[in-house]
Amino acid sequence: MQLTKQQLKEIAVFGIAGNFAEHLNQAGEDADFLKIKTQEANAPKGIFPIYIPGHPSFLGTFPLSDQQLQADFSHPINVQMEPELCVLFKVEYEENHAIRQLTPQAFAAFNDCSIRRPNATKISQKKNWGVNSTGISSHWISLDQFDTGGHLDAFQIACYLKRGDHIKPYGIDSPVVNYSYFYQPLQQWLIETFNNQTDFGPLEDLRHLLSTANYPKQLIISLGATRYTPYGETTFLKPDDQLGIFVYNSEQLTPQDLINQLESPSRDLADNTISSLIQTVSDVNKNTKN
Repeated sequence: MQLTKQQLKEIAVFGIAGNFAEHLNQAGEDADFLKIKTQEANAPKGIFPIYIPGHPSFLGTFPLSDQQLQADFSHPINVQMEPELCVLFKVEYEENHAIRQLTPQAFAAFNDCSIRRPNATKISQKKNWGVNSTGISSHWISLDQFDTGGHLDAFQIACYLKRGDHIKPYGIDSPVVNYSYFYQPLQQWLIETFNNQTDFGPLEDLRHLLSTANYPKQLIISLGATRYTPYGETTFLKPDDQLGIFVYNSEQLTPQDLINQLESPSRDLADNTISSLIQTVSDVNKNTKN
């Protein structure tokens, strides 16, 4: 399954904060959420916008790319990739425009890349800084079901950084079922959060954002970044780096298959076993392609 760039431009994109144990602490963002109270200790902290079609702010800039990651490296910045699983949901609304149902349709690899900005007041300010600032695989895998017992059970999230001739694991290879909230509990939490989250602390009013986007019929939701390896936690991106993020079936593929894919992206793997995202980092001042 594929979505064209024009189709993607019509879909609002959101991310979930704090849905993988210890990631916020590793990213230095745990302090941002000290005043956010959750019903359960392991519950995600909230939902943040990445791209809102038609929004008059920076959120209206289309940031998704399946090949490039651009940033302004003319001054010191700390940019880190964030390997994630994203899900395409069909949305049904009530008459009052509250969300009634979110139906999962497909999933893909996602790079919720972040600029570490200690003074940012909202999470979104660390995410969308222009075109090609976020990564999404061009290959989606259709879901048979979004529940225990489906084929997604066997999938894991892995990522690697290729710098020069060296390839190193950047994130800890993690089963998708290790998300704090997943499957049915996640769906219910998403509906409740979209309908009730207000503008508070690092979070934003979600119903207002959906209104700005004219209540899109589909949403892409990135479910949260896995933990970094010690290398990933301390290594920031540079121009000419290559990033590989893979959501793959661990019963049919090995980490070596992923490394081979990063070294030679033209390698063909079975469509239903892997969603690959390979991006090259560039300086926006030297590369203005969209």
